[in-house]
Amino acid sequence: MIPLKYLQAYPGTLQDKVRELIAQERLGEHLAARYPLRHEVQSDKALYAYTMALKQQHLRNAPGIDKVLYDSKLDVVQRALGLHTAISRVQGSRLKAKKEIRVAALFKASAPEFLEMIVVHELAHLKEYDHNKAFYQLCQYMLPDYHQRELDLRMYLTWRDLAPPVERLGSSASE
Repeated sequence: MIPLKYLQAYPGTLQDKVRELIAQERLGEHLAARYPLRHEVQSDKALYAYTMALKQQHLRNAPGIDKVLYDSKLDVVQRALGLHTAISRVQGSRLKAKKEIRVAALFKASAPEFLEMIVVHELAHLKEYDHNKAFYQLCQYMLPDYHQRELDLRMYLTWRDLAPPVERLGSSASE
């Protein structure tokens, strides 16, 4: 039986359907049909603008963000697809907190729906620090199909682990 490390918390029946798609070598086709496009947010500057637009649309009163960037050091094995941090620094007699959002660099070549889901998730941490009911309600407020996209993203990560680099959605042969 194929271990599904990204889907462990999901019901067995759902895991069985994913295993069936994998056995039939159709998981990649399924994902490509659902998410055929790749986003154009390729630079850190573009990612910052994209994130700020989403923040302005949904979380106007949330604290500001000082930096948003793609991070090649974030590793999905450590379950970090994105990271929200507040770095405190002493400046003279004042304490300044800079808020940063980092998105795993693998999402440079992903579907726009996946990037949006990751950014919404990290933005939700501006209001709710823990992954509790209020956090997921906020995610769903900003992105009504948040849970479906999270499931599809987990299936994408599963497929990405199984597929050779040349076959990966949005990947180049030089990866």
